[in-house]
Amino acid sequence: MTPTLVRQHLSSAGETSRADLGARARDWSEIQERMLVPLYEAVYERLEVGPATRLLGLGCGSGLALLMAASRGAAVTGVEPASPERLALARERLQPEAWGTRARGRTRLAEGTPEDVADADAPPYTVVTAFEPIGCLAGDSEGLGDLLAAATPLAARGAPVVLAGWGPPERCATSSVLRVATKLADPLRGAGRWRPALRDDLEEVAEGAGLRPDGSGRVACPFGYADVDSALKGLLSTGLFDAAIAATDRAQVDKEVTEALHAHRRRDGTVWMPNVFRYLIARVP
Repeated sequence: MTPTLVRQHLSSAGETSRADLGARARDWSEIQERMLVPLYEAVYERLEVGPATRLLGLGCGSGLALLMAASRGAAVTGVEPASPERLALARERLQPEAWGTRARGRTRLAEGTPEDVADADAPPYTVVTAFEPIGCLAGDSEGLGDLLAAATPLAARGAPVVLAGWGPPERCATSSVLRVATKLADPLRGAGRWRPALRDDLEEVAEGAGLRPDGSGRVACPFGYADVDSALKGLLSTGLFDAAIAATDRAQVDKEVTEALHAHRRRDGTVWMPNVFRYLIARVP
């Protein structure tokens, strides 16, 4: 089984302890982040990412997509505005002493926005990625336009900018589980409510950022887990259920998500949810 996921990290209420956030980041890194590996691979293959590539990853999380690009020889830079805990894990992955000084020099990571890695003396980026899928929660593209606006001046003219999004609900088995978040979070009636992906979600974000759409693709990214407990940990690590937890409590969310997952449990105890994700390639004008 080669599982593959999604990342939408919405911070919990301020009372959440650093230990809790650290545990969630670890669950993300160890269970959930790999769920989007087919998407990363498809994009890198299509764009021929390699030794000549200078890649900027927006919302790099714990760095798996950057690591895959670096393994192709690319020089990678990642910024993570939402989760310092995930960024700390990315540093462990991408800057171990075993890589040596030369390898570490081709990797840059920063908490914040693209301005925090701007270098007037550095050549422009040749690829920009925003792999965190949108089109799942109401308002989940908010803030992405600002990141893109800050990133495009650092990229070469004509450089590809990759955006990712959920596929249509009928092709995403995980939609049935995410609706639990909608039901429980409804009293908040705000950001964090599930909504079906729309056909032009990615194009609207790209055009709003002044980018020119130039091709798209779809990739099968099944979510696969060893058991229901792993599936629960992985899904909660995304932040997609934070509004539901705030509206009810963790025990209630755990119970209802576990019940929803049983529909996707196989005879051997594993959990398998086929999904399709879409990516858009847009160009810097």
